Formats: sequence, structure tokens, C-alpha cells
Amino acid sequence: MCCPESMFLFLNAHIERGNMANIAIAYTRVSTKRQGKSGLGMEAQEKAIQQYAALEGWLVADQYLDVESGKSDERPGLNAAIDRAKLLQCPILVSKLDRLSRDVHFISGLMAQRVEFIVTQLGRQADPFILHIYAALAEKERTMIGERTKAALEAARMRGVRLGNPRLHLVRYIGTADDAANARMALHQKRLRHKARKDAQERAAESVVLGRGQ
Repeated sequence: MCCPESMFLFLNAHIERGNMANIAIAYTRVSTKRQGKSGLGMEAQEKAIQQYAALEGWLVADQYLDVESGKSDERPGLNAAIDRAKLLQCPILVSKLDRLSRDVHFISGLMAQRVEFIVTQLGRQADPFILHIYAALAEKERTMIGERTKAALEAARMRGVRLGNPRLHLVRYIGTADDAANARMALHQKRLRHKARKDAQERAAESVVLGRGQ
């Protein structure tokens, strides 16, 4: 997202006054389109960046956004932010390190871009070396969480706990939402037919009993 014309004029005046060192680019990322449309998660990132910029005296010249999973390397917004930062020779502000990525290899690639990334949660004192360490720790933690989850599920399975949706076999071969709706309708109709047969049997048995009583 680029600055409006008024911001460009203000930015040019800011540069002419020799305040280039105070300019920064903001970058935010959410993982789902739903978050992107609703603003969930976005507002918190923007607020953190704005507060840090105000506290440290940064002027946010542009803001760029990606609606992508942290596991995806396809980041058009981040690429545009890097290009803009190189042009203005300024850093990129991001609220948390995981908004860039949770993958240490991806973080290493960003550090090689020769653009300074400032994580507002950590401050400017967190240089590339420190960011590498935090990224490595985050990646290790994610791996350990996955391993613990798998171990817990396996232990539950060994105890005889039935995992997953017990009705999964009903929709195993369903590929679309329409098919799923049709399957639910078919199951509902089957239950209605079963109930109707049961009611008819009960009425027939009741008639026999009443007939004998007469």
C-alpha cells in the first residue's frame, strides 16, 4: 500500500530537510483472507508499529501487507517493501518476528537483502545475529510442539481413545460443500424413514393388543 500524494509531498520535504534517517517502511502480514478482510490481527500489528514509530521518532513512509501463511515464501508485499526500503535506504518495521516468518532459513534470506529489519517487539538493538537466534529458537519450539502433539495422540490411540470425527466415514469421499450438504440430507432422510417404520410397527402392535382385548 503506497502513500497518498500528500504523503509523497510531505516525504519529499522531509528528505530535503535531511531527515532521511528517520524514514521507515511498515510491513504487516496475516495468515488468512478472512483476517485480511476483517482486520483481525492487522490492527494490533499496525498499532504496535505506530507506537514504536512515535516513541523512536520514525516516519512511516509506506505500509505493505501480505495475506499469506508464514510457511509460504510467496510474499509480494514483502518483496515490494524491500524494494521500497532499498530505494529510500531505510529500515522496515515489523511488529513481531513471526510476521516475517517462522522459518530460520527464510529469515536468513531476508538478512542477506541488505535491508535493516526492526522488530518493534525486540527493538533496534536486536541486530541480524540476534534475529537469527530468535528465529532458530522459534523454529525449534515449533518442531518440539509438533513432536509433543504427535506423541500425545499416539499415546491416546494406544489407550484405545478414538481420535478424530467418529462420523468421518460418512464424508470420506465428499469433495465439495454441496456434496457434504447432500450427504447430510440423505442421512437425515434415512433417519426419518427408520423412525417412520418404527412408528408404524408400534402402531400395528398396539392395534393387535387392542383387538385381543375386545
